[in-house]
Amino acid sequence: MGRSTAPSQENTMTIRTAIIGFGTGGRVFHAPLLTAEPRFTVSAIVTTDPARVASAAGTYPRADILAGPDEVFARDDLGLVVITSPNSTHAPLARRAIAAGIPVVIDKPLGLSSAEAGSLVEEAEAAGVPLTVFQNRRWDGDFLTLRRALAAGDIGEVHQFESAFEKWAPTLLQRWKDIATPEEGGGILLDLGPHLIDQALLLFGDIVDVHAELDRRRPGAMADDDVFLALTHANGVRSRLWMNATAPANRPRFRVLGSRGVLTSHGLDPQEAQSKAGLRPLDPGFGVHADGRTALLATPDGERPAPLLPGEHLAFYRALGDALTSGAPLPVDPRDCVRGLEIIEAARRPA
Repeated sequence: MGRSTAPSQENTMTIRTAIIGFGTGGRVFHAPLLTAEPRFTVSAIVTTDPARVASAAGTYPRADILAGPDEVFARDDLGLVVITSPNSTHAPLARRAIAAGIPVVIDKPLGLSSAEAGSLVEEAEAAGVPLTVFQNRRWDGDFLTLRRALAAGDIGEVHQFESAFEKWAPTLLQRWKDIATPEEGGGILLDLGPHLIDQALLLFGDIVDVHAELDRRRPGAMADDDVFLALTHANGVRSRLWMNATAPANRPRFRVLGSRGVLTSHGLDPQEAQSKAGLRPLDPGFGVHADGRTALLATPDGERPAPLLPGEHLAFYRALGDALTSGAPLPVDPRDCVRGLEIIEAARRPA
């Protein structure tokens, strides 16, 4: 495992971590989560944007603020590298981490293609370097609630799974996500598709048929910003997934129809918004909707609320800490993400 358990001065079990990128991924997700899990410490942050440099230095004064990834791979004290930079850099930077023997977490997508991602997984396995993907939406509260309902048999045999991740962002900004082409890693299908497809695969198994509708709604859009996928699973379940950046109002986040009932939930998991507002993963109420909303279970006998479980993205890093210190399984098998990319490629393929 290379340098996966290099000790720090503070704690012999601390895994010194470098975060490459300090946009939403690094600032809102990874750094707060790593800080909340005692087996990790944020030792280095790579960012060049002046405002982000100031934010990183002020929030994580013990971390070195570095100008580029070369400075990360020149170090010999790291036990983990987190890659949360633009999509096109994920695989090249991960290869450098693998070559250096440093365990690596990659934001989705794992690569720009299933071939690139599959090759990366093989390289990591051959080198014996742990590689995993930050599929944090597996630990959204509404998704955990849905899994609980399925396990309890509340919905019965599932026939249809509807999942939507929509927002209102009608104006393009000068950021890489808005100006990149699909070949460069742009588009909402490659941004949100890995999450929604991963959840469908996790719940209902492999997919045997893909129908896709990809549109560009915003003036000047270089890539898709309104996507619908209809997926047929090998077990007969049909998943319908929506991703949209131009939705003035949103569909239910989940609507799951089964032989006994229908489970519906509204609104996005609150953890991202709470982190942006300054709440931290160990604070009271983190991962819980402040308005007390519930999901709704409807059956022929009537309707009843289904309490939402708290979201817990921190579970990813707790599981990763177990994997790096005691050999437990990685929190996300990267081959799951290769399969997700194969489905995205099928969706982009002309009929």
